[in-house]
Amino acid sequence: MTYDFTSILDRAGHDALALDAIGAPSSGYPAPEAGFDPIPMWVADMSFPVAPSITRAITERLQHPTFGYFSPSDAYYQAIIDWHRDRKGVADLLPEYIGYENGVLGGVVSALTAFAAPGDPVLVHSPTYIGFTHSLEDNGFRIVHSPLVRDEAGVWRMDFEDMERRLAEEHVHVAIFCSPHNPCGRVWERWEVERAMALFEKYDCVVVSDEIWSDIVRPGVAHVPTQSVSEDARRRTVALYAPSKTFNLAGLIGSYHVIYDDYLRDRVTSKGSKTHYNSMNVLSQHALIGAYGPEGRAWADELNQVIAGNVDWACDFIEQRLPGVSVSRPQGTYMLFLDCSAWCEKSGRSLDDLLRAGWRAGVYWQDGRAFNGPCHIRMNLALPLSRVQEAFSRLAEHAF
Repeated sequence: MTYDFTSILDRAGHDALALDAIGAPSSGYPAPEAGFDPIPMWVADMSFPVAPSITRAITERLQHPTFGYFSPSDAYYQAIIDWHRDRKGVADLLPEYIGYENGVLGGVVSALTAFAAPGDPVLVHSPTYIGFTHSLEDNGFRIVHSPLVRDEAGVWRMDFEDMERRLAEEHVHVAIFCSPHNPCGRVWERWEVERAMALFEKYDCVVVSDEIWSDIVRPGVAHVPTQSVSEDARRRTVALYAPSKTFNLAGLIGSYHVIYDDYLRDRVTSKGSKTHYNSMNVLSQHALIGAYGPEGRAWADELNQVIAGNVDWACDFIEQRLPGVSVSRPQGTYMLFLDCSAWCEKSGRSLDDLLRAGWRAGVYWQDGRAFNGPCHIRMNLALPLSRVQEAFSRLAEHAF
C-alpha cells in the first residue's frame, strides 16, 4: 500500500463525534468499563488519515490570506466532470447540470419539498437510512416503506411486486432511491436499477437518488448511476453525490446534485437558494479538487481494497465464531448490518443487552432498529484492520 491505512489515530478531542460523543450524558453511548479503550464503529466516518492531496490542496489555499466571497471555479466543475467520466462512465456531464448542496440530506429535502407537500407519501426501501427517516418526518411527509428481502443466497433484493403495489395503492409520486444501499451495502445491478426506474416511470415518480456511497465499492463491482439506465431515468432523477463519504470530509460540508432536466433543476435549485444558507465553503471547494485528482483516485482505489479486506475478515469471523448472527457481505459502503435475531432467541437476551455488552467492552456499534432492522446492529469497518480484529475479539469474549 502506498497510503496509510494502518496507523491508529488518536481522534479524541480533535473534532471527532465518533469519539467525543462517547460518555457524553445525552449521547446514549456510555463510557466503557475500565481497561477498555473506545473503538468507534457507529457513525459513518473513517478512522484513516485523508488522502495527502486533500490536505495539500487546503494548505496551498491557506497560503493566500483572504477568504472572502467567491463563486465556484471552473476547476471545481471540471474536477467533478472528470471524476464522473473516468470513475462512473458518464460522458455528457456539463457544469450547468451540477449544483452545490450543503449536504446530501439538504438536497433530499430540497427535492422533496419541490415536488411534494406535507402529508404526501414518499416511498423508501427498508431497512432505511436514519437520515432519510428524520428528513421525511421533520418535514411532514408520510413514509411508505417497501421492505427489501434476502434471497436464497442471503443477498438483499428489491421486492418489485411490493414496490408496485405500494406505488399504486398509496398514490406515491416521489421516491428516495439509495444506491448503493445504506445500511445493507447492496450495489444494485443494472437490471435492478432498470426495473426500479421502469416502475417509477409507470407511476410518474420523481426519484431522489442518494449516490453518496457510489465510490466505495468492492474491487470488481461496478456502481450503475441511476440516471444512466434510460432516457426517462435521466429526465426524472435528482442524483446526489459528495466527496465527504469517500474521502472522510463530512466536517468540511459540501455535496452536489446532478440534474439533467431543466424543470427539475430549476425547482430544486430554487428551493435550495431560498434559505440563503446553501453556499459553499472555499476550503471545501479546494478539498474536492484535491480529492478528485490523480492522487485522490489512487488513494480511493487503495481504500476500496482495504475495506474489502476488512469486510471479508469480519464476515468470516462472524460465520466461524458468532453462531446465530447473520450478515450479508456488503458489495459497497463500509458498513455491516448484523441480524442478531437467532442469537437473541437462542440466548434469551435482548438486543439492548447485546448492545450494552459491546459498549462496556469499548466496541461502539449502533442500534439497527433506528434503520428499521428489528433485531439488527450496524457496524462501521472503516478502521485499521488491527482495530477491527480487536473489536471482534472483544465482542466474542465479552458480548456474545
